[in-house]
Amino acid sequence: MRSLFALILLIGTGIGVVYPWAMTNFSGHEIGTWRVYDQGRFKPVTVPLSARDGPLRVLVDLTARAEHIVSQQRTVLTLTAATGGRTVLASALQFNHSDNPRQVSPQLPDRIFRDEAGLIPSVTPGSYIFTVGPDDAEGIPMRAVDLVLRSGAGEVDRRARPVGFSVMAAGLAGLVLAFCFGGRRPENPNSQPPPPRWGRGSN
Repeated sequence: MRSLFALILLIGTGIGVVYPWAMTNFSGHEIGTWRVYDQGRFKPVTVPLSARDGPLRVLVDLTARAEHIVSQQRTVLTLTAATGGRTVLASALQFNHSDNPRQVSPQLPDRIFRDEAGLIPSVTPGSYIFTVGPDDAEGIPMRAVDLVLRSGAGEVDRRARPVGFSVMAAGLAGLVLAFCFGGRRPENPNSQPPPPRWGRGSN
């Protein structure tokens, strides 16, 4: 039973954690990276896009001199994407789920935190203006902020995380119960040698 519950836990981890992470970071191909914050200034960037670039995943990399960012549900940065005078994406970025930020260099204390701004399902050919700005970033020593665009990105099924976490919880609960109540099996009385029929100890 322990092996069964361990397998259920692994399946839940794959559905709820590995699958969304892989879809976010590896589906599609990267169009490019644009610096939107440097030397204390934010600046909008204009990117020409074509219809074949959709679906378009929008990511933001924040380089900061910090081990982690504890935003306490605060919005650190905001991002908007607009084309033809209309906003097609608006997102609040918190960066509080980046448990393993990338290291810029072994000699530097800077870390790169990534957050997903969202997905633009279909792209209308034309110029897109991406604007990133601060919201509640006080106390975060930002070095740089980069906009990363991935073309042809797959969309994560919204049901994946809740289903995966439910399966993980079931597997974990089963493992705990199996360890608590799955003690030594009672010995089979027939496995003991029969008592001697004569001599000492005989009946």
